[in-house]
Amino acid sequence: MSKEKFDKKLIKLLESRPDFVDEAGELHRANVRERAWKLDHDLIKLLLTDKEVETKFFKEIEGRWIFDNNTFVDYITDKNFFADSYTKFRNKIGLNIDGKFLSERGEVALVWPYKDCVLEGGQAREEEKRKEIFFNELLAQDEINRMFDPKVLTNWKRHTAAGEQNVTAIKRDENGTIRENLIVKGNNLIVLHTLKEQFRGQVKLIYIDPPYNTGNDSFGYNNSFNHSSWLTFMRNRLEIARTLLKDDGVILIHIDDQEMHYLKLVGDDIFGRHNFIATVPRKTRSGRNNVPYNLSQDFDWMLMYSNKAANKDNIFQRTVSRKYHTSSDFPNDEWRLSDLTVQATIHERPNCNFTLVNPKNGQEFPVNPNRCWGFPRDSFHDYYKLGKIVFPGDYNFLNIRQPALRVFKSEEIERKGSDYDKASVSSNFLNQAMDELLESMMNSKGTDEIVELFGRKEFSYPKNELLMQRIIEYITKVGDIVLDFHLGSGTTAAVAHKMGRQYIGIEQMDYAETLPVERLNKVIAGEQGGISKYLNWQGGGGFIYCELMPYNEVFMERIQFAKSSEELLDIWNDMSKDSVLNWYVKPQKPEEAEEHFIAINDVGKQKQLLAGLLDKNQLYVHLSEIEDEAFTVSEADKVLNRAFYGE
Repeated sequence: MSKEKFDKKLIKLLESRPDFVDEAGELHRANVRERAWKLDHDLIKLLLTDKEVETKFFKEIEGRWIFDNNTFVDYITDKNFFADSYTKFRNKIGLNIDGKFLSERGEVALVWPYKDCVLEGGQAREEEKRKEIFFNELLAQDEINRMFDPKVLTNWKRHTAAGEQNVTAIKRDENGTIRENLIVKGNNLIVLHTLKEQFRGQVKLIYIDPPYNTGNDSFGYNNSFNHSSWLTFMRNRLEIARTLLKDDGVILIHIDDQEMHYLKLVGDDIFGRHNFIATVPRKTRSGRNNVPYNLSQDFDWMLMYSNKAANKDNIFQRTVSRKYHTSSDFPNDEWRLSDLTVQATIHERPNCNFTLVNPKNGQEFPVNPNRCWGFPRDSFHDYYKLGKIVFPGDYNFLNIRQPALRVFKSEEIERKGSDYDKASVSSNFLNQAMDELLESMMNSKGTDEIVELFGRKEFSYPKNELLMQRIIEYITKVGDIVLDFHLGSGTTAAVAHKMGRQYIGIEQMDYAETLPVERLNKVIAGEQGGISKYLNWQGGGGFIYCELMPYNEVFMERIQFAKSSEELLDIWNDMSKDSVLNWYVKPQKPEEAEEHFIAINDVGKQKQLLAGLLDKNQLYVHLSEIEDEAFTVSEADKVLNRAFYGE
């Protein structure tokens, strides 16, 4: 048989195994090679089904056939074996994706070190900068699958206005979907995979405010590859997060200029460039001079993607944010406020550039120097007599600093008919032109809200409630599920709670219980900060708190907190008896190993050494091991885990 025919036969034989074929339907050479090196029984049995293949790759020794894996690996690795080898593309050299060269695809590809890896990202406290392991998707598939297996949840508590209570049941709707507000503490990548079967395709809105990778935030997993590790960290989490979105679901990823353009390419790759909706700006502060180049970056951004392009026209639940008021001076018509200025220069509309004076008290309001009033000077009294201008102080329930235009609901219906609420949405929908609204969405406002709740600054750069209200009201309706897997100070969950949305919050840092959980307890009690007065929030509702059940994570924490070599030696002794070490580590600790350990004489290096001994796939208890007595899962936790996982 000619080599060409033999190659075709061998390829066809190998392609009969689904795990040897990639998503494009092509034979996965690396996977086949890895199985051959491991003397995989299934591969050997497959090769023995064809006599010619058997003759080629098996040797007879004293009447027994032995698989010559070296010959097999050399053969399939040879550049002339596959159709996509050098012989096929000898005149075309370059990077390709899915068999197509970049010039043929007509798109941009973002490639970085460790792109094909999984980064566990197990940081649990601000000062912790432990070295991370990158699990390659091909070489460590078993380890990755195990990492992503569902985990046991523990420390279940229900929080209501009556206080903290034990969880006795988990509510579901008629379709079997869990209908509980959830706050889960634990590594957010692992929690997302723990939630994937229960909430697959159920989430309407995902909002995240991840570490910006500025060097000043909490991301610092790998100093050698900080940028690429951040991209890997984000990619891993966005890939699983997408599976939780509904078909018409939306994700907003908050980011600043440092990584925004790289993240856009990652987002395009995961969600599809055709599913990109917009880059939504948010003003973060007023300009300052103590910045590089004296060019103050006063905005950050939200990358917005839909899950499926076909549903883009139905994404926004409300297209115009309208808060109507009633007042005794206009008892028969509701009204709202709008901007009283227009975008025009003094040269374009010179008669609209003047100082507005309140006839009641003489207070003066100069026009914004970059804009003009929406009417000429001689029309002011006509507008005022019709009640079209509202000044600060006219109504106790309004908190405005500049004059505003009163818009009556009857006027809008008359002008736009029954479709008056279906106007297009500006990509700047978060930022109305009114100065007071812009200020209320800046970072400082979020800090003010935290200080008001806790009496001190508990969190850096918290997002404020009005910002989250705008996002949630535009994209969701009452009862929709909102997910934030970088929960931080808990703004997303707090606002979703007040607005009647179901929410899932994930936080892996140690302040999960002291900050977002306590904030939600205050929300349930009826706190009046943030948007509470606007919504007439009176308190109520509840949520369930639970945690990933730690195993080796307990040892990781002990290692991090240890202060001396003596403490670390005690931890090592306990690890040898009670933990699951890496497969290549012998549990027995030779005496000379202890001597070498002491000789290092550097607590930091000793911590790294012990952390490296632990099996990172045993940081948390796997659901499949819930009955294993070694993990001491309580009977109450077993019942709740079965209820949660629908078993």
